[in-house]
Amino acid sequence: MSSGMPYSSHPSTSEQPKVPFGVGWVPAPVQQIVPHCTPYPLPATQSNQQQQEQQFRQNRNIQHAGGVTSCPYPPTSAPYPDSTQYPINHAQSMPINQHSQSQFNQHPNATYSAGYTPAMTSAYGYDSSNYHAQQQGRGNVQSFGHDQVQPRGHGHEHGHGYGYGYSHEHVQQSLNPRLTANKEGTPTLLPAQAFDPVKDAHDLRKAMKGFGTDEDKLIEIICRRNNEQRQEIQRQYKTHFGKDLIEDIKGETSGNFQKLLVGLLRPIVDYYCAELNDAMAGLGTDEEVLIEILCTLSNVEIHTIKNQYLRLFGAHLESELKSETSGNFKRLLISLCAAARDESGRVDPNKAKEDARELLKAGELRVGTDESMFNMILCQRNYQQLKLIFQEYESITGHSLEKAIKKEFSGDIMEGLIAIYKCVTNKAEYFASRLHKSMAGIGTNDKQLIRVIITRCEIDLADIKVAFERLYGKSLKSWIKGDTSGHYKHALYALVGEQRSS
Repeated sequence: MSSGMPYSSHPSTSEQPKVPFGVGWVPAPVQQIVPHCTPYPLPATQSNQQQQEQQFRQNRNIQHAGGVTSCPYPPTSAPYPDSTQYPINHAQSMPINQHSQSQFNQHPNATYSAGYTPAMTSAYGYDSSNYHAQQQGRGNVQSFGHDQVQPRGHGHEHGHGYGYGYSHEHVQQSLNPRLTANKEGTPTLLPAQAFDPVKDAHDLRKAMKGFGTDEDKLIEIICRRNNEQRQEIQRQYKTHFGKDLIEDIKGETSGNFQKLLVGLLRPIVDYYCAELNDAMAGLGTDEEVLIEILCTLSNVEIHTIKNQYLRLFGAHLESELKSETSGNFKRLLISLCAAARDESGRVDPNKAKEDARELLKAGELRVGTDESMFNMILCQRNYQQLKLIFQEYESITGHSLEKAIKKEFSGDIMEGLIAIYKCVTNKAEYFASRLHKSMAGIGTNDKQLIRVIITRCEIDLADIKVAFERLYGKSLKSWIKGDTSGHYKHALYALVGEQRSS
């Protein structure tokens, strides 16, 4: 029987926990506060000090050669490919492995996790598990089966197709994953233990074969396995029965229950791409979906989605955004789609004061608003630096930048800038507000409710539940109970970590 979480008796004490796809950029503890306009390299260990010093000297020489006398701010943590470099031939493999490997060789202290692409079939042209291990620059990978990989001496590898590397003090907790929590948040859906994809595939077939459908069995399996495990179940289902699991689910279920199960069965990157495509398809554009996705993901995650979007739909995501949006909102989305945010984690208090003053001059201190200044600062600065900027702005004006944005902007551009502000200050509250909006008022926006729960249940949905109850006075479960019904409701309960009720 294969295990959903291979175990190593010698976890690394230096390995940092990895984050699942969709968590966005999570800052590491501030390692260094640099004075204004002095781009010192990140603190380095003795083993890579010379390499970083050499890289810094090269960057400095390039700046002087180009006539740049003042140091640039902010320095990006790693180069990313331009969208024009992505393959147009859908049969080609995505050239992410080689590129991402070089990133980590060049930037050994990069604070973000490599952009993960979930377990997929061979039709996608790569193996997700080996890709993940290569992304982390870890090497020495020992294969355990179809998509299970265990780098020797790196502890557990489980979750959303990503690994969570635990140090020695976490070993006992790691024996029971339900006691563990993602470093960047607390998920409500964890990998199933004693995972047997062949048995799950046969149980699903039995639940849908003949007259009637055992919906409870579908919930028990599909809603209690993580994304990587669900991909393996699909492969085994097709191997054993020669049928596509998603197509069988579509034939045996309907309505929002079907939409939820089908969404869960898609690789998470494909799911994000489909949501973006649906938001721009047909008449009108769902700008809120574009904001929710592009404002909350990291550079690598956005580039992974852009690459897969081209593969799935034959169009560049940036081109689609340009054709479906306009004005300042279009410029904001294009900036976010470029995925060039500084992710170094370094902060500069003097620069934060300068940026706060620039935002004030661009907004409240002038007639009209200089939208480009807000766009530049909020789309380029790293999250830790943005927190300092927000604090400085409030110190100068006596009110938050969020209040200023609401005063100076309106419509979609306002919503986009506020989404960035909320993700910097409290991402759990931002997604709690998205869940609340999906169920508030007359009717339920089930598509939005399903999307937030699917994309956050393996990341930080437990934190979102706490924020939801704090903000709105009632539990998320009570809202779900009041706005949904039947098997759809019970499936949502399973994903948000609640016990089934009548």
